[in-house]
Amino acid sequence: MLKAFKFRLYPSAPQADFLVRSFGCVRKVYNLMLNDRIESYKKHRETGDPIKLPTPAQYKKEYPFLKEVDSLALCNAQLHLKAAYNHFFRHPSSGFPKWKSRKHPVQSYTANNQNGTIAIVAGRYLKLPKMEPVRIKLHRQLQGQIKSATISCTATGKYFVSILCETKVEAKTLTGSVIGMDLGVTSFAAFSDGTKVQNPKHLMKTSDRLSKAQRKLSRRALQAQKEGRLLAGSRNYQKQRILVAKLHEKIANQRNDFQNKLSTELVNNHDVICVETLNVTGLVQNHRLARSLHDVSWSAFLSKLTYKAEWYGKQVIRVGRWFPSSQLCSACGHRDEKKGLHIREWSCPSCGTTHDRDVNASRNIRAEGLRQLYGTA
Repeated sequence: MLKAFKFRLYPSAPQADFLVRSFGCVRKVYNLMLNDRIESYKKHRETGDPIKLPTPAQYKKEYPFLKEVDSLALCNAQLHLKAAYNHFFRHPSSGFPKWKSRKHPVQSYTANNQNGTIAIVAGRYLKLPKMEPVRIKLHRQLQGQIKSATISCTATGKYFVSILCETKVEAKTLTGSVIGMDLGVTSFAAFSDGTKVQNPKHLMKTSDRLSKAQRKLSRRALQAQKEGRLLAGSRNYQKQRILVAKLHEKIANQRNDFQNKLSTELVNNHDVICVETLNVTGLVQNHRLARSLHDVSWSAFLSKLTYKAEWYGKQVIRVGRWFPSSQLCSACGHRDEKKGLHIREWSCPSCGTTHDRDVNASRNIRAEGLRQLYGTA
């Protein structure tokens, strides 16, 4: 099984310069290959000539600086482009592969481990191809054999490495518990046992500071424009840009920490977790809900829950999108009329049971998940 371990890197100035050049070279090769594939396809449509798939090696004569960085990092750019094309063909709505931009807030490249080219040295340094060992904050031990390392730089200038290892993960002890979960905005999740996890609202709590910082950033940009200065050379603009990036980074870290802890707790305590398949793309079209939906980030949470369940021998059952979880009475099975989001409690006209909307939905999701799994609730 493949498992990634993420650590903070502390490169020296020359090492940081090499990493930045590596990001640029990988980005250059990716964009060159994407352009050549597009042009080859156009020629194929016009003349019928076979489509030629470019390789990184063919660019090194024209761009000698590409020889300065790890050649396998350039090869991985080719693999990433191929994966982007495959994803586009499988899911056309995701959009055609996009150009890599130097302005993207996160820059990265991936190096492969060949005969020990990637290794931990003396517990304090990370050995990488074509550079001196870089200092690493090893807050936990690696497990298994190193396969590759993805080095990244965030918008705040912090460097990280995600080390991919092939390892064995022991299955968790079975608890015999099956739980249904209904994700929401008011409460992040309601469970079939009657409990709820409140929405931490990380973005909402920081929105005032973030809005103020972004307005100040806009003023700095306008001032630099009036003075005829490039933003890259405006010290005040760059200081404010980093401040805004740090606020975004803090929100993302808080959200990631919350989701990791909750998903781990669910996998530890339950063998089967039943969830509803959500149409997030459709829901965010509602401008009243869009900000809140981006804040809760359901897709990222379900992704964490799914891969952790696979690691530890547990199951995540996804109930169909059109299953009427909010309309059914979990006590008697009566199907009531469709309800607006403002209705948080309702009473069943058939049996008289009063329901909390979200808890009732989670119980129906649990029953439907069991029906899908075993053929009965």
